Amino acid sequence: MKMNAMKQSLSVLMISLMAMTPFQETAHGKTKLDINADAAILVEADTGKIVYKEHEDQLLGIASMTKMMTEYLVLEAIEEGKIKWDQTYKVSDKVYQLANAPGLSNVPLREDEEYTVRELYDAMVIKSGNGAAIALSEVVAGTEGEFVKQMNAKAKELGFENFQFVNSSGLSNYDMLGMFPKGTDVNDENMVSAEDMATLAYYLIHDFPEVLETSGLSSKVFRPGTDEELLMKNTNGLLKDKSYFYKGADGLKTGTTPFAGSTFTGTAERDGVRYISVILDAKDEYGQPSSAERFIQTTELLDYGFDEFETVKYSLNDIEKKKEHTLDVPDGKEQSVAIKIDKPLSIRVTKEEKDKVKASVKLDEDKLNDDGTLQAPIEKGEKIGDMMIETPEKNEYIFDKKQPSYKVDIYAAESVEKASWLVRSARSIQGFFGKLF
Repeated sequence: MKMNAMKQSLSVLMISLMAMTPFQETAHGKTKLDINADAAILVEADTGKIVYKEHEDQLLGIASMTKMMTEYLVLEAIEEGKIKWDQTYKVSDKVYQLANAPGLSNVPLREDEEYTVRELYDAMVIKSGNGAAIALSEVVAGTEGEFVKQMNAKAKELGFENFQFVNSSGLSNYDMLGMFPKGTDVNDENMVSAEDMATLAYYLIHDFPEVLETSGLSSKVFRPGTDEELLMKNTNGLLKDKSYFYKGADGLKTGTTPFAGSTFTGTAERDGVRYISVILDAKDEYGQPSSAERFIQTTELLDYGFDEFETVKYSLNDIEKKKEHTLDVPDGKEQSVAIKIDKPLSIRVTKEEKDKVKASVKLDEDKLNDDGTLQAPIEKGEKIGDMMIETPEKNEYIFDKKQPSYKVDIYAAESVEKASWLVRSARSIQGFFGKLF
């Protein structure tokens, strides 16, 4: 008896200890991933849905990933007609000194030379040129100090919650040879959470998809045919012909400083599905910052998204299998209307979730009679409701104000005129006697 009691006590103790153990889980409760970094996140690029997260709200150094915000503001200024790709910039003394400073990532820029916005942009995106980033900040805002104000204002506009931009390049302010932006301190650092970096990547890709055409280049020649010709090699190790090549990878930005460690915001697309990943301060098995690990761990994140989830398409047939889908219109000349959707609704779900997803129809309230039926007249092509799907998991998104719902518009496939008063009255009388007998 004592032995059995002891076994039961040990069992209870083991269960209690297991309950207290801080198991690390993904957003969908899957097996722990081997991510060794200060923070990480994986997001669906189409919806902003968080697939995996670790310390995603922690304010951390981002180094040259700062340039993604500079890219956004440059592309926005071009879109708004404030600057042009072919307009030229004359190198300032500040940019000259920082673009030629030993030990800093740069494409050397000559004193008093003129460069186009396109040349500076390519140097910043591909080679992570710090001098080029600062030059672009002066093109857009006049001074880097004014540009930094725009960076923080844009971050707030995009819904960032944990951020601090202090310069346009991602350098530590103390590395800027005393020429750090006005309004900032020599010890200031660019700091953003992993979730907010994913948010920046989301808007950068959605608002300016052309950014991937440049960030996806493994290399490009700077000023070909001149005595400044230079082969710029992309620092993104996932791109084609790179050490950690990953199929479908085409962006976005690396970052490395002693303060931030090794960071990386990546993205890849396969079969029409795109993911965004962020790794902040990746570490090796000894706990040391590792340039290689940021790519290795990004690969693990992306593999998880592509391998553990599948795209499932839902149509009206998933609600009711019929040759033609119709809804009743009691007061119409024809008492039903054919309905349609433009295309199936696609979502990414785990294999376990697939059979638990529910599809339904929700009609627009202003299209209904008091009894909940569709009211005539109805025009062909008129939106009359939504097909919606409900997932078993409660999803989280990188933004709160724009949480997408899984729905697609339902349209009338034909017109239905309203029946005359006489016809409706006759139907009502017929219905009354039908119920009576």
